[in-house]
Amino acid sequence: MTQADIGLIGLAVMGQNLVLNMNDHGYTVAVFNRTASKVDDFLAGPAKGTKVIGAHTLNEFVSKLKTPRRVMLMVKAGDPVDQFIEMLVPLLDRGDIIIDGGNSHYPDTTRRCQTLKSKGIYFIGTGISGGEEGARHGPSIMPGGHPEAWPHIKKIFQDIAAKVETGEPCCDWVGDEGAGHYVKMIHNGIEYGDIQLICEAYQLMKDVLGMTSDEIADTFGSWNTKELDSYLIEITADVFRKQDVDGTLLLDQILDVAGQKGTGKWTGISALDRGVPVTLIGEAVFARCLSAMKDERVQASKKLKGPSPHFKGDRQSFLKNIFQALYASKIISYAQGYMLMREAAKDYHWKLNYGGIALMWRGGCIIRSVFLSKIKQAFDKNPNLYNLLLDDFFNGEVNQCQTGWRETVAAATMQGIPVPCFATALSFYDGYRCARLPANLLQALRDYFGAHTYERVDKPRGEFFHTNWTGTGGKVSASSYSV
Repeated sequence: MTQADIGLIGLAVMGQNLVLNMNDHGYTVAVFNRTASKVDDFLAGPAKGTKVIGAHTLNEFVSKLKTPRRVMLMVKAGDPVDQFIEMLVPLLDRGDIIIDGGNSHYPDTTRRCQTLKSKGIYFIGTGISGGEEGARHGPSIMPGGHPEAWPHIKKIFQDIAAKVETGEPCCDWVGDEGAGHYVKMIHNGIEYGDIQLICEAYQLMKDVLGMTSDEIADTFGSWNTKELDSYLIEITADVFRKQDVDGTLLLDQILDVAGQKGTGKWTGISALDRGVPVTLIGEAVFARCLSAMKDERVQASKKLKGPSPHFKGDRQSFLKNIFQALYASKIISYAQGYMLMREAAKDYHWKLNYGGIALMWRGGCIIRSVFLSKIKQAFDKNPNLYNLLLDDFFNGEVNQCQTGWRETVAAATMQGIPVPCFATALSFYDGYRCARLPANLLQALRDYFGAHTYERVDKPRGEFFHTNWTGTGGKVSASSYSV
C-alpha cells in the first residue's frame, strides 16, 4: 500500500490548492474532510490523475501516513482546530507532528504547543499567505512551534513555497511556540494598512481630481513600475478595469462596507498590550469599522456640513504628492510593524530573523513587493536596527517624500476627504522625530488629579516625584508608574 508523505485535513479552497501544489512537487498527500463527500469530489475533480490518496475516516487517514506522521490542518481557526487535535491525539504516536496552517491566534498556538509537548507530539503553527493562487503555485509560509519538528517538514514547505529571484524560498523557521502565527498576524495587520492607504489614494483621485476609472487604473499601473511595485498595487489597477455584466465598472456596484476576520484587531491589541504605537494599522482597522456604519453615514451625510471637494491646481503635481504620501506612509506602517515584532520577541524570548521575515514576505504573500528587499538589506546591514526610519535608505526616502506627503494631508483636510492612515503616519513621524513632546504637561495633570508622580529632567531616570499642587493634597502618591 502506498503511504503518504504528509496528510492534510480540510478541503476548502486553500487546502485543495496546497495539496495540488505538494503533488506537483512529487509528494504523495493523503486527504480527509469532515464531510466525506468532499474527498470524493476532490479526487474525481481537481485531483483526478494525481497521486493524492483519499480517506473517509480519521483512522484510515492516519493509517496511510509515513512515520513520523505529518498531519496538516487547514480548518477554521478556533474550536475546529482544537476539536481535530483532540480526535487525532489518540491515533498518533510520540514524535508525530500536527501542523496548523490556518489563521490561528498566536496564544492558541502557544497553548497547543505546550499541551501537545506533554503528550510527546510536536506542533507547528504556520502562517500561510498568498490566497488560493499562492497556495496553488507558491505561498509565503511562516512556520513556528516545536523546533524539533522543523527538519521533518522543512523540505516539503520550502519546495512548495514561493521563490525570490535568487531562488531562495519564501519560507524559513520563525521561532518557538506562537512565533509563526504572530509574524503572520503582523503580515495581515500590515496588509490592512497597505489596503487602506491605497483606498485613501483612490478617494483623492476620484473625489478631488475627478479621475475616471481608466485614468486611475493607468496611474496605479504606472506606480507599479516604481517604488510601489507590489502585488496590491498591481491588482488595484486590475480592479479599475473590471466591468460588470452590463459593461459598467464593477467597483461602482460594490457596497462600501468592509469586512474583516480579526487579525488586524489582534495586531492592534498586541500593540496596546506592549505600549508600541502601531497607529497606522489601528487606524486601518477603525476605518473598516467606520465603513460598516453605512446606514448611520448615509444619515450623517444629510446633516453634517463640511467642504465639498473642488480642486484648483496642477493635477500631475497633486498625483505626485499622493504617490509620495502613499510611499512614505507605507514605510511608516512597516516600521511600526517591525517595532511590534521586536517587542514581542523580547517578551516571548523569540529569536526572530527580521531580514529573513522580509524575505519570506518578498514573494507569494499578499504584501509582496520590491520594497521588502530594501527591508532585508537594512537588517542584513544592521541586525539590531530597532526602527526602519533610522536606516539611511528609508530615512532618505521619507525625507524626499515629506513635502508631497504633508501637502496631501493638508489638501485632504481642506477638501473634506478622510485620510486616517496618511495622517496618522505623518503624526507618528513627527512625534518620533520630536525630542520633547508635551507629555510633561500630561504627567503634571496626572500628578495633579491622581498623584501619579513624574520624573524630572534634572534627575536620573527611575526617580519619581509628587507635587502637592493645591497645598491641600498631601504628600501621598500613587505606587504605580507605567510608560
